[in-house]
Amino acid sequence: MDIATIIGVIFCFVLVFGSIAIGGGIMIFLDVPSLAITIGGMLCATLIHFSLPQFLSIFSIVKKTIITKIPSQIELIQRIVNYATVNRRDGALALEEEIKKTNNLFLVKGLQMIIDGQEADNIKEIMSLEIQYVQERHGTGKKMLEFMGSAAPAFGMIGTLIGLVQMLRNLSSPDKIGAGMAVALITTFYGAIAANIVFVPLAGKLGIYSKAETMSMEMIVEGMCAIANGESPTAVREKLQVFMSQGSRVQVKAGV
Repeated sequence: MDIATIIGVIFCFVLVFGSIAIGGGIMIFLDVPSLAITIGGMLCATLIHFSLPQFLSIFSIVKKTIITKIPSQIELIQRIVNYATVNRRDGALALEEEIKKTNNLFLVKGLQMIIDGQEADNIKEIMSLEIQYVQERHGTGKKMLEFMGSAAPAFGMIGTLIGLVQMLRNLSSPDKIGAGMAVALITTFYGAIAANIVFVPLAGKLGIYSKAETMSMEMIVEGMCAIANGESPTAVREKLQVFMSQGSRVQVKAGV
């Protein structure tokens, strides 16, 4: 679980609404019609822009930005070096026992292809295709969050314009102008809050996760191909450490 996302969202809301409470009270910032225009309009626009299955996937997209755990590069390299050792020492069939010890489905797929005796080129082709489709799914999710982040302020402005029109029709009652202006501006407030605390940051976090997951998958592909070619654990380690910066590289040895 990425605790940074949860802490960031909670503290943002605490800072904003805490400042509101200190400055005069939260109730004056609660307006159901304004909230309906901003959030409801944003959701409707998202439905228009994306298909229904894509729209319904928003919950899994948000979930991914919160609870997804990307394995560390050192841990991944250690695993793959261990697999290379088992393959060299006991043969490919011995990797069946290693499959039972991991819940990484992409890694399991690579190991199974090695066990089945597939060539390295075929392994790379099939697994690279899966990486491509994962990137496309992540890209769609990121675009959806970015669209929602841009639609929320837009509908906030629409709500503000509606409020201003209603207010200007009541200029004969000067005592109502101040309250009407306040209500008109609340929709802009809701749109800015939704965009800048929720949707735009989540889109950025999903992009970061997508890059990290893609790199991990590429490391797995290179490792599986090296094992399929019968390379030594040392050669596998050196090949995979190319993905890491010089300062973060460590001496990984077989742990099996």
